[in-house]
Amino acid sequence: MEIDSLISLSGADLLQEEHVVLQNVNLEARAGEFIYLIGRTGSGKSSLLKTLYGELALTSGTGSVCGIDLGGLKQRKVHLLRRKLGIVFQDFELLTDRTAVENLQFVLKVTDWQDAGDRERRVAEVLQAVGLENKGYKRPFELSGGERQRLAIARALLNSPELILADEPTGNLDPETAEGILELLHDLARDGRCVLMATHNHGILQRHPGRILRCTNGKLEEVTAATMRA
Repeated sequence: MEIDSLISLSGADLLQEEHVVLQNVNLEARAGEFIYLIGRTGSGKSSLLKTLYGELALTSGTGSVCGIDLGGLKQRKVHLLRRKLGIVFQDFELLTDRTAVENLQFVLKVTDWQDAGDRERRVAEVLQAVGLENKGYKRPFELSGGERQRLAIARALLNSPELILADEPTGNLDPETAEGILELLHDLARDGRCVLMATHNHGILQRHPGRILRCTNGKLEEVTAATMRA
């Protein structure tokens, strides 16, 4: 694996409940890339993401994420992989009974940030990075949908991941709010991170260009925006 290759899959068959959903997957993704993952519901997008963050086991072919071998990854070691990733879900998965700051503090505590001052500084940094520096005292239900997604992205950034996996992060947002989230994610790629984002919204591929991977007929293929328009 090249030093800047954050995702490397070769000859991988991806399974969901013993059913092969993607065959012979070959994928390399590097720092600074923004990659869209598209395809119909059930085409394998979620299975690919789940394999990359260790929820589904890689049972054939070879693969590594952020230098960790997926083939030999034991369930008890999955947390070591996830500490290297930032994961953003469509439904936010925030702790509703805690403030924005407390949501972020919780993650730092469970990932072994033992110094309270360091935790406080890091929380302030990521809140500022996503434009929520004045909203830290609010609980998720007091935030707008876009603000909740920004908080979810802030949470993903806490441990300075090189790779961010985003599963339909704009799916529940209005168009204007979604544009802001897309800009934020593309800024992260321009800052040197790799962002892999699953989406059903093909309109954004024109406005915010990136690599495009499509799950179709059990295969993962790279396509271009021009090819899709043809």
